Amino acid sequence: MAPATDNNVDDSNHEESSPLLIKHAAEDEKKTSHVAKNADEPPVKAPAPVPAENGYGWTADGLPLGHGSVVGEPMERSLWDSSLCACLGRNDEFCSSDLEVCLLGSLAPCVLYGSNAERLGSAPGTFANHCLPYFGLYLIGNSFFGQNCIAPWFSYPTRTAIRRKFNLEGSCEALHRSWGCCGSIVEDEMMREQCESTCDLATHVFCHLCALCQEGRELRRRLPHPGFSTRPPVFVMVPPEEQTMGRGA
Repeated sequence: MAPATDNNVDDSNHEESSPLLIKHAAEDEKKTSHVAKNADEPPVKAPAPVPAENGYGWTADGLPLGHGSVVGEPMERSLWDSSLCACLGRNDEFCSSDLEVCLLGSLAPCVLYGSNAERLGSAPGTFANHCLPYFGLYLIGNSFFGQNCIAPWFSYPTRTAIRRKFNLEGSCEALHRSWGCCGSIVEDEMMREQCESTCDLATHVFCHLCALCQEGRELRRRLPHPGFSTRPPVFVMVPPEEQTMGRGA
């Protein structure tokens, strides 16, 4: 029986002297000391959030937005594709369309206004909803006052909607860029938007036909007509139903 006892003692000593056990014990001590060291260190504070810039701008749809973009750069305004008095258009692929717009604005402004409103809304069926009220106000103004002075008060919001949708430069910003005036108004977002809306009304009142033509050229270069679909037709192939073969009677 003695030799068996000696073998058990030797096996236990061999297990205790195994290098794997010593390695695991050293790793456990290292982890324990690392956790204790991290517990003694003060917690790292999160960086303070960067305050946003004062003021807000306007999105393409006319909604308030932070003055800066995602990377902190201010949003730049785009220029109108053509000037207010460029009624005859340019020598490019849109020349015929510009002549059409000029003729419609001169002979049938109600048709041009209805087309602009329908293209801006990008939904077919809104042409009559805008053309007919404009035509009624056009007749009333010419009958009682001898000129089209009532319809511009009805049509000027379309110019404001176009300017906001495509983030276009307004009259106040154009004066500030060209002559350096209206600086205090341009810096204040609310005052600038009120001034731009007033300038849109003044443009339609004093240069109504030119304003309609400019808006028509801008919309034709930026938006397709809602009545024309640019997507090719999609044909769906339906597989035939499962057929079984049976013996006739």
